[in-house]
Amino acid sequence: MIEPTVTMPPKRVRRAPVRRPVRRSEPPRGTRVRFPVLAVVFVCAACGLVYELELVALASYLIGDSVTQASVVLSVMVFAMGVGSLLAKRLRCRAAVGFGLVEAGLALIGGCSAMVLYAAFAWLGESRYVVVAFSLAIGVLIGAEIPLLMALIQRTAGPAGAGSASGSASRAGGSGRTRRTGRSGRSGRQAPLGERDDDAAGTVADLFAADYVGALVGGLAFPFLLLPWLGQLTGALVTGAVNVVAGGGLVLWVFRRDLTARSRALLVAVNVSVLAVLATATMLVDDFEEAARRAVYGERVRVAVQTELQEVVVTGGLEGPPDLFLDGRLRVAGEGEYRYHEALVHPAMNGPHARVLIVGGGDGMAAREVLRYPGARAVTVVELDPGVVRLARTDPALATLNAQAFRDPRVRVVHADAFHWLRGATSHVQERYDVVISDLPDPGITPSTKLYSQEFYGLVARVLTPSGRFAVHAGSVADRPRTYWTVDATLRAAGFATRPYSASGRTPGFAAGPDRSGGTGQGPADWGFLLAVPGGRPPALGLAPDAPRLRSLGEGTLEAAARRAERDRGDELPPSTLVHPRYGD
Repeated sequence: MIEPTVTMPPKRVRRAPVRRPVRRSEPPRGTRVRFPVLAVVFVCAACGLVYELELVALASYLIGDSVTQASVVLSVMVFAMGVGSLLAKRLRCRAAVGFGLVEAGLALIGGCSAMVLYAAFAWLGESRYVVVAFSLAIGVLIGAEIPLLMALIQRTAGPAGAGSASGSASRAGGSGRTRRTGRSGRSGRQAPLGERDDDAAGTVADLFAADYVGALVGGLAFPFLLLPWLGQLTGALVTGAVNVVAGGGLVLWVFRRDLTARSRALLVAVNVSVLAVLATATMLVDDFEEAARRAVYGERVRVAVQTELQEVVVTGGLEGPPDLFLDGRLRVAGEGEYRYHEALVHPAMNGPHARVLIVGGGDGMAAREVLRYPGARAVTVVELDPGVVRLARTDPALATLNAQAFRDPRVRVVHADAFHWLRGATSHVQERYDVVISDLPDPGITPSTKLYSQEFYGLVARVLTPSGRFAVHAGSVADRPRTYWTVDATLRAAGFATRPYSASGRTPGFAAGPDRSGGTGQGPADWGFLLAVPGGRPPALGLAPDAPRLRSLGEGTLEAAARRAERDRGDELPPSTLVHPRYGD
């Protein structure tokens, strides 16, 4: 019997599992890029604040009134930053290339802003609108930085960070590739909502922390490193170069996978062009400064130095009288300065004058007039800027004009802030002064405002003898009467009785003495002075019996000067104090 054939199913042969090499897990891309992003935020924030401070400083120097300039620059820039944040929404789909172009534009505009602003002042005579335009442009670009970086970080983050991004922020900038929001690698697991929100908040906190710390570093670097070592023009250009390298390097290296070949070529070309412009401007900055200086001061610039506090320029030849400019304002007009200094000094010398204190007067002209009196035994000059005194002592033309006043053994120079020096005067002044002379810039110039305050005049009263006299330059009576009579009210509030007078005869075509020019090329028509004494009885206006021969001043001249000043007296004005300065007109 034949049994049927039974067909057995084939046996399945199990193969040994293939062992694949274990690959070390790499951190998510978001973790790898966070540190370089925060480093670039730090650098860009420092650069942005340098641009801001540079605009404030240069505008204050060129236009004056630092309070107004700081208010304009800061308010316009903060407003523009909000506008930039809103405009950045349109660049989120191309965040990488957008951030690279924003940083290149910011580096170019911020780096060149100082040169353009100075050029507008030198050749056009007007820089206010240029300040506003640069504040607006720089603010818009700074405002766009953080939103674009947030979009980049959200796209490159892991599950928690990516899940916190909105749908529109999940597209890769400039590459056309998309990432699935909320997916984690191969697992496809959705990150919990709380985890995503926490990571988004942490990212924002990190960005703003880097931004604020960078702003701190930039704010400290500007006055302590950039200004002393490089100056305003070169400092801004170097800051722009650092800015473009940091921003371009971040996008072209860290976010290179988010760029198309065309976008990459565009960014390389733009960044190289910006660097070339900044490098060229840096090499030409000295020639530019010299040309701009000639446009501002004329062709006879003989000495130009930048001290720690201000720019000092001397014009005129060695044969003729020199003109001294401080921060672009004419401080001494050589042909007519004697009218100002004779009127300031000699009425105050009508009485005991053995000990004389001069506040300001670093050019030595007021000391020259005091030293013409044989009875003047000791003259103390309190001048903030040692560079001005050094130039007045060593420059042949200035030293001739001030009659070598600083080489006289009776003169002692103190380099200090007059307000703080007088506060400690009771401990280091053995005797009180018979005469105090305030030879300071116009009170409308903000740095000198505190030296026209009621508090400062109270300090002067403490170092005056009971019969002492205090002479104050108070600006123009005719052109700025409110400022002049505010000084008068402030002196009276400090316990002085005052006698107003003025001097005329300024040299045509020059900004007036220590006053600001209104931009017309010719200063106000007069200098205004106040002679003050402690008590309630106004002093007599006259000359001392031992007064030297004067070129512009006499008894009749002083009487006419007093009548001329009194004609412009208006309503009673409030005094100016440290917390409420009133010299803004």
